[in-house]
Amino acid sequence: MFISEAFAAPAAAATGAGSMGGTLIQLALILLIFYFFLIRPQQKKIKAHADMVEALKIGDRVLTNGGIYGTVAKLDGMEVSLEIAPNVVVVVDRMSISGVIPAEKNIKAVSNNKKNIKNTK
Repeated sequence: MFISEAFAAPAAAATGAGSMGGTLIQLALILLIFYFFLIRPQQKKIKAHADMVEALKIGDRVLTNGGIYGTVAKLDGMEVSLEIAPNVVVVVDRMSISGVIPAEKNIKAVSNNKKNIKNTK
């Protein structure tokens, strides 16, 4: 009984050493999955945001990371001046712009605001 267990121990060690190739293949597959599901989409998102920020022009209606809607009044390097109300201009970092509001939504928002202002008077 003890002799068979003694002979079995070296055989188990030999199979453990042979699985190193399988472990490397599994690790490579995990890294590949991480790249396609995590890293690559994040890089695309960053590139799309950088392109959007570079394409800003005066008159665009934008949303900042802080939740402030405004119209681009001036572009100066990494600074953007936003008019958030008549005669109220704030300066924000260009990278803090989270999105550009499409023109169709601007028209709807302005008409809804005018209706709300009339209703409150």
